Amino acid sequence: MQQGILFDSAQSAGSRVPDRAPLAATTDPISSHLAAAELTNSGRRASQKAAIASWMCGQSRALTSMEIAHAAGLDRHLVARRLPDLERDGLVERGAMRECTVSGRPAITWMAL
Repeated sequence: MQQGILFDSAQSAGSRVPDRAPLAATTDPISSHLAAAELTNSGRRASQKAAIASWMCGQSRALTSMEIAHAAGLDRHLVARRLPDLERDGLVERGAMRECTVSGRPAITWMAL
């Protein structure tokens, strides 16, 4: 498979087409690009985002990715990877940095729009 096939001109910055933003950096190995394509093509990316967005809509305050994962019963890394994706889709926004109640470390907060 040619690496260029995995990239789409619709992935430009500011584009709000769900699941079109690249998940792998251009400098990542081809295996990362293949994994990203499989995640999107299988529908898992969309279902992960839907689960997080749905859960976040019921929240009244901004939360860190670790707080979201802990309270929603999701993997923290999955949540942390999908939040910027949801931000590009216009479904969540970044909030202020504060101490995470789970980790005790400073972290960016997120809020559903």
